[in-house]
Amino acid sequence: MAIRFFYDGVSFLLKEKRKISHWLKQVATKEGKKTGLLLYIFVSDEIILDINKKYLQSDDYTDIISFDNSAGDTISGEMYISIDTVQSNAKEYQVDFRNELLRVMVHGVLHLCGYKDATVSEQQEMRAAEDKYLDKMLL
Repeated sequence: MAIRFFYDGVSFLLKEKRKISHWLKQVATKEGKKTGLLLYIFVSDEIILDINKKYLQSDDYTDIISFDNSAGDTISGEMYISIDTVQSNAKEYQVDFRNELLRVMVHGVLHLCGYKDATVSEQQEMRAAEDKYLDKMLL
């Protein structure tokens, strides 16, 4: 039951690791899940593009790619987050970088909890869950 943070090709360092870890574990609990090993790997756009091409056959930049290793009601997985894309999205959506980063981080946990985002209705459900949990973290 651990959340670990790694960095590859970026000069970014996550602040408030304990607070964020506690929050993410609470999200999983509220979704009826236990947390196993959650790995957050913060990377550059180039690295996430390589991962996207290699594992998802997609030639697009993205903010997060999640690999689900969950079993039963215990969520586990690797989440690769492009710091470059999070920064770009924060500017585009005119939100604080920290808020956008937290949204992406909880997005990964929600995927591991079973949320999907392939259809418009799934995207709306995902966004509502992100907003609900972000409100609790940003107090």
